[in-house]
Amino acid sequence: MNPFYEQMPVSVFERMSLAAARHGAVNLGQGFPDFGWPEPILEAGGQALREGSNQYAPSRGVPELRKAVADHYGRHHGMELGPDNILITSGATEAIAASIFALVQPGDEVVIFAPAYDAYAPLVRRAGGVVREVPLRPPEWRIEQAALETAVSTRTRAIVLNNPHNPTGRLFTPEELESVAAVARAYDLLVLSDEVWEHVLLDDRSFTPFASLPGMGERTLKCGSAGKIFSLTGWKVGWLVADSAVIDVVARAHQFLTFATATNLQAAVAFGMREGDAWLHPMRRSFTEARDRLTAGLKRSGYAVLPSASTYFLCVDLSASGLDVNDEEFAAVAVEHAGVAVIPISAFFEEEPARHLVRLCFAKRPETIDQGIAAMDRAMRLLARR
Repeated sequence: MNPFYEQMPVSVFERMSLAAARHGAVNLGQGFPDFGWPEPILEAGGQALREGSNQYAPSRGVPELRKAVADHYGRHHGMELGPDNILITSGATEAIAASIFALVQPGDEVVIFAPAYDAYAPLVRRAGGVVREVPLRPPEWRIEQAALETAVSTRTRAIVLNNPHNPTGRLFTPEELESVAAVARAYDLLVLSDEVWEHVLLDDRSFTPFASLPGMGERTLKCGSAGKIFSLTGWKVGWLVADSAVIDVVARAHQFLTFATATNLQAAVAFGMREGDAWLHPMRRSFTEARDRLTAGLKRSGYAVLPSASTYFLCVDLSASGLDVNDEEFAAVAVEHAGVAVIPISAFFEEEPARHLVRLCFAKRPETIDQGIAAMDRAMRLLARR
């Protein structure tokens, strides 16, 4: 077997979700909502399944969805896009994979901000690239231009940026984004901007697309996700937005990864992208309320909760909560003995990991959150006795 995969550990999300199922625990680990999807989109998917094509879609995506995505960003961000700027993929992770395989040659270096979505580094290495990790530090998780420049060399090809940021819930400021853009311009780099959480904004915040920054339109490959916008993560419909010449090359990598995504789901997402703007504010309000409910419950139990401005995740600082335990130890006790699955943040680092933080997902119904709070309270009492 290929040693690259033979020696690779199972994803932390799979590991903790399996543990939750094995122990009958509330799953606040893996990021999938248990509420919030718009019923009309489901109906559109069902209708397309019964009445539309059930054969292969065009590899680049059905024309109506590519146009709907382009029009969506024109309405929301003033981006001038057409279907030739859009590639539909089987989830945003496949968009990231196809982009990396198209961009990175053996020996190229790619800069990643950690904590980072755990797919980035393995994909870079599978393409023959070298990962250069720039750590962000809690509780602010700020991007520092000096630290980024230290990681850049003559072999650097690209920067991978995730904004809004998983797992921290940070929404980077325009000033932080401009510091990344300044480095990209100065060193002639491309930026793979993972913006799947762009509409999951809490407290009425606003989002700045990286491609909108000066000089970054042609340098940016933007990843988006219908799963995140419409709380339909299992559909695995994503896309890449970029200059048409870049899309042409990435599409060649994409055709030998998944070739095409389910035709009826693309039709349903096209309907959602055309008709769904009115659903965004209620979705944000629901997630803001869910975050506040989980935060308040955790604080009542004595946990130190870090701020979350976007995504549907928040982090708990175990050290600041008075617990003398690392994140992996806490996660094991929580799922096995207290009945709740969480994600250890150290899994999102490769170098100098933070080991005193865990991530929780609040995209849950109130009763699910309350069960999670009760279980986290049990974990606190179990570990406080040590």
